[in-house]
Amino acid sequence: QVQLVESGGRLVQAGDSLRLSCGSSGRPFSSYAMGWFRQAPGQERVFIAFISGSGGATRYADSVKGRFTISKDNAKSTLYLQMNSLKPEDTAVYYCAAGLFTSISRTDYNYWGQGTRVTVSS
Repeated sequence: QVQLVESGGRLVQAGDSLRLSCGSSGRPFSSYAMGWFRQAPGQERVFIAFISGSGGATRYADSVKGRFTISKDNAKSTLYLQMNSLKPEDTAVYYCAAGLFTSISRTDYNYWGQGTRVTVSS
């Protein structure tokens, strides 16, 4: 089993930057594809970004492309999401996920963290 725990979410102002982390209690993430998703109140959980096990392939949702950067440290079994130029519409609970292959669909990920809340005020 892979256990994931997100951290770093907090209240920030529009235009601020924030880095989220996702740590694993198990083995390094080199063998897993990793993704970030987010869910606002009353809305579906949507894709934000993914990164391949090797780190060689990444993809971003149009809503965050150019502002967010996904990265990983396999030695530390940690996934990151660097968020810049935050907007109020970025307010959501952010989740990390692990799967066998990269995908924009949440159904393709086998393991999920419990989420960390990000609130962006105007």
